[in-house]
Amino acid sequence: MAKKRILTGDRPTGKLHLGHYAGSLANRVALQKEYETYILLADVQALTDNFKRPEKVQEAVYEVLLDNLAVGLDPEIVTFVLQSAVPEIAELTVYYANLVTVARLERNPTTKAEVRERGFGKSIPLGFLMYPVSQAADITAFDADLVPVGEDQLPHIEQTREIARAFNRIYGRTLKEPEALVGKFPRLVGTDGRAKMSKSLGNCIYLSDDSKTVEKKVMAMYTDPTRIHVTDPGHVAGNPLFIYHDAFNPNRAEVKEMKRLYQGGKIGDVAVKERLAEVLNEFLDPIRQRRMEYERDPELAEGILAEGTARARKVAAEVLARAKEAMKLKIE
Repeated sequence: MAKKRILTGDRPTGKLHLGHYAGSLANRVALQKEYETYILLADVQALTDNFKRPEKVQEAVYEVLLDNLAVGLDPEIVTFVLQSAVPEIAELTVYYANLVTVARLERNPTTKAEVRERGFGKSIPLGFLMYPVSQAADITAFDADLVPVGEDQLPHIEQTREIARAFNRIYGRTLKEPEALVGKFPRLVGTDGRAKMSKSLGNCIYLSDDSKTVEKKVMAMYTDPTRIHVTDPGHVAGNPLFIYHDAFNPNRAEVKEMKRLYQGGKIGDVAVKERLAEVLNEFLDPIRQRRMEYERDPELAEGILAEGTARARKVAAEVLARAKEAMKLKIE
């Protein structure tokens, strides 16, 4: 019996951070042996808001590939795919555009939030508005059963399911409706206490940060603003320090005890931060090591992407042919 498939990926606009790991990377690693896994580097989608800076996307493709390999994804069993090198995805995007309205795309809460964040106002590039349609093509092009994502991407997965249902209703059962899988910590707060860790907000700890950088960022982290003195009772709920400890500190008894002491005014922010920096560096050390090994041999990583993309095109071509046959379009 064939394995079920995972399709997940990243828009390469910069290096990946702890929020990416908590949201989807951890699930990719955990499930890679259980599922046939495809990791898409969505460079076409990255251009939707970086079309004037293509060199940024070009550089980020390599960095994001290294980050995925560094967290422990095995290129012997995982297929890495460069989106722009799979034209079948672009063709499916065109067909799917007929199945969704502009009004529906404008209602997508993730798109609305990103439009506000980028300050587009009414001047939204069509490519950016179409991002969820392109993502639907990404997912369905590989017959994905499961899509590991961060919480903020759930509206895009629902949009994919709507498009697949519409296609199947009109043309007959052709496309799979994927399920979303959100990480244990679906939305990791930023180091500044904002609701989301984001490159554009400058509140990230990157998977490739060195130990000194991690220490500096942790020591500057936002904590409980109501706590003036070490002896003041501190708030644990919603405190970024303890959110990060919960996410990355494997010593549950230690975390529980620190929370007790913090709430009782018996441990200071500095001590909790120092321990958090140690925990994060212990977590990141093997990731850094694997990254360095691939950095020493750039051609190895590039070969992994080229070979994976070639394999992936065959899968996408089969799905496209099936879709075109259902739509009564000529197949060469």
